[in-house]
Amino acid sequence: MIRTLHYVHDPMCSWCWAFRPTWDRIVQGLPGDVRPHPLLGGLAPDSDVPMPMDLQTYLQKTWKTVEQRVPGTRFNFAFWEDCHPRRSTYPACRAVIAARNQGTEFEEPMILGIQHAYYLHARNPSDDDTLVALADGMGLDRERFSNELHSRETRNALMEEIALGQRMGVQGFPSLVLESGGACQVLRYDYLDPRVVLDQLT
Repeated sequence: MIRTLHYVHDPMCSWCWAFRPTWDRIVQGLPGDVRPHPLLGGLAPDSDVPMPMDLQTYLQKTWKTVEQRVPGTRFNFAFWEDCHPRRSTYPACRAVIAARNQGTEFEEPMILGIQHAYYLHARNPSDDDTLVALADGMGLDRERFSNELHSRETRNALMEEIALGQRMGVQGFPSLVLESGGACQVLRYDYLDPRVVLDQLT
């Protein structure tokens, strides 16, 4: 029987960025009967409202905490000076779906592209032009991607993924949920040690 390991995440979640190297190692070490399944959790709905300064300060402190707790994680703090932050991650989530629509092989590159743009290159994935540029750089059909980024179908697909994560008991990101025989189990994990997850799968 094939089991599914759901990885519930948001491409603009700083803790997900810190967990990425360990998640990659988990995927490489999965037993043959377990398939990985990235699932978008959706941190913050669409918004054109500038992010309040107190929230900007809080998130910058979070980035510094992540750097301390997960050595090797890097952030470009120029983002807070060069961009116009908004508390809006749904566009980035929909970009992952729009990329996936053109081929499942484009899903992970889009996630990584968003993370690099946001955390390393001080570009804002809440902005459509950033997301379209990423799609263009990946060789995706630019017009199709732009049309699907805000389409009803893409919006519905995201809401379905968010609802699925909630039904499985996910309360934060990242989360790992093992689905087997119709039952779901939220797994423990460590940001630096993939064995914590892999040992629960054997």
